[in-house]
Amino acid sequence: MNKEELMRRAIELSINSVRNGGGPFGAVIARNGEIIAEGSNCVTIDNDPTAHAEVATIRKACQKSGTFDLTGCEIYTSCEPCPMCLGAIYWAHLDKIYYANDRKDAADIGFDDDFIYQEIEVKPQYRKKPSEILLRNEAIEAFKLWSNKTDKTEY
Repeated sequence: MNKEELMRRAIELSINSVRNGGGPFGAVIARNGEIIAEGSNCVTIDNDPTAHAEVATIRKACQKSGTFDLTGCEIYTSCEPCPMCLGAIYWAHLDKIYYANDRKDAADIGFDDDFIYQEIEVKPQYRKKPSEILLRNEAIEAFKLWSNKTDKTEY
């Protein structure tokens, strides 16, 4: 399939998602034009705020591929990824992101991802959601164990 066909599939998934009670987002992951996985937004269906189309599709692609590294694959998503999904795309090592609607289009219908993009740039102590460091000296033990582990799988 070419890029336009893959994007049309992501758009079709987003439209079907709305018709089936989900959010207006769909995604496809492909390697060399072949669909590896596809998914749509199921936040309200699954009562899971992380059930975004991109995350669901990354999970399916990784299960199908038997790896957490999707190097060599591209993602086609019906909307510019939110910060969570953008992070997941980077962690999955997808080569390229194609999107149709942008974050302004999403904001126009009530999905204000730009707020989170702005919050990321604010120092933790000044964000809208308060945060503070707690028990760092105890938690650092896991990091020390990881750092010294000789048989770990890097990711």
